[in-house]
This record gives sequence, C-alpha cells and structure tokens, in this order.
Amino acid sequence: MIQQKPINKHGKNVAIIAYFTIIGWIIALLMFGQKPTRLAAFHLRQSLGLFLTGVVLSFIPLIGWILVIPLLVLWLIGLIQACEGEAKPLPMVGNFYQQTLRYVI
Repeated sequence: MIQQKPINKHGKNVAIIAYFTIIGWIIALLMFGQKPTRLAAFHLRQSLGLFLTGVVLSFIPLIGWILVIPLLVLWLIGLIQACEGEAKPLPMVGNFYQQTLRYVI
C-alpha cells in the first residue's frame, strides 16, 4: 500500500478560503502570513489570477461577459483541487498564474 503525504490542515484551509471572494482571499493571505505552506501559496496565486482575469473580462462588453462562464468552471476546478489538497495548475491559465504571480505570494 502506498502511503500518501499527510496534508497540512492549515494549508488546506487557507487554500479553500482563498477561492471565496476577494475578502476571503485577503483573510487567506493573512492566515498564510502566520503559517506559510506551499499548498496555500499555490492556491493563493491561482485564485488571485482568476479574480484579476474576471475583473479584466468584466470590462469587455459581450465577449468578456461570455468568457466569464469558462472562468467560473476554472474557479470550481480550483476549489475542488483545494478541497482535495492538490496543487495542480488550472487548465490553460494555471501555469501562467504561477509564473506571473510567484513574486507576489
């Protein structure tokens, strides 16, 4: 039987909270500052990237509003991965978020 690495509950909680609005992201960032983990940092970057992309798309009439729907699917995928304690980049945009926001978090 293969043993899995124990998941740090604090890091998992921070990762989950990061996906709930910008206020949740700020709370998660404060929690991250007290006890940083790789999982939490990963999901903080992913959720911030999704939020910023959503803000940009909201200013583009029609096309941007339509592209928000796939963004919601990506948000759900990220939230599920955070709940499972996984750190897999989101399809199409995850690696870009990780590289671009690595100096922020």
